[in-house]
Amino acid sequence: MYWINGQQHDALAPSDRGLQFGDGCFTTARVVEGKIDLLPWHIERLQQSAQRLMLPACDWDALEYEMARAAESIPQGVVKAILTRGSGGRGYSPKGCEHPTRIVSRSAYPMHYLQWREQGISLALSPVTLARHPLLAGLKHLNRLEQVLIRAHLDQTAADEALVLDTAGMLVECCAANLFWRKGKAVFTPDLSQAGVAGLMRRRVIELLAGSRYSLHYVSEPLETLADAEEVLVSNALMPLLPVNIVQSWHYSSRQLYDFLRPHC
Repeated sequence: MYWINGQQHDALAPSDRGLQFGDGCFTTARVVEGKIDLLPWHIERLQQSAQRLMLPACDWDALEYEMARAAESIPQGVVKAILTRGSGGRGYSPKGCEHPTRIVSRSAYPMHYLQWREQGISLALSPVTLARHPLLAGLKHLNRLEQVLIRAHLDQTAADEALVLDTAGMLVECCAANLFWRKGKAVFTPDLSQAGVAGLMRRRVIELLAGSRYSLHYVSEPLETLADAEEVLVSNALMPLLPVNIVQSWHYSSRQLYDFLRPHC
């Protein structure tokens, strides 16, 4: 089900710059008992992305209401909100684009996440690398062709998720999730200043680790750093947190960090 600028609709103007250029941003939220988990954070991430992309002013109250309305009366599901620059001319210039397009959709919850939480998942190294681009790093913008290609390659394997490096050979994230690993009481997550998406569950995990017995480190490390990890986790707003059993030929059986974080995610 789709709503465009508050009206139930499933057709977008061909001139919309989200379609023409991927000119916009989005967020994907988990619905629990008719409520959107972390709704204020989802609105905040869209606001921050819109500011960095220099999108025109949005009616944020309307968008928040539309997202909340889409979540009503369903026990669990997914609400996605897309914000584009709106309709414009043929060229790249955003001049004249004063009315952004709000798109809200509702879909079923990916039930396999429930099984993965109990069983754990496997990661396969993707042959597709992420370009380093600090101007767009961290944002969940609409230009997702890298992720489409990553997913297409993943579909040809038996793995559950893809492990992704950047063009310098450093760990960044998974196809649709952020990455954490533990060595003793030290927890590591990739520095996303050059590439990747700063997910909201990643933010939640970071908050939970602050003041805990674990120390968190933002690093730029190659794949081989996972060889001596004791535990690997991935996260996104829907999963929201999954233990990893296998990366390449490395196996992980500890769930110490997962058991600490899971009740709060």
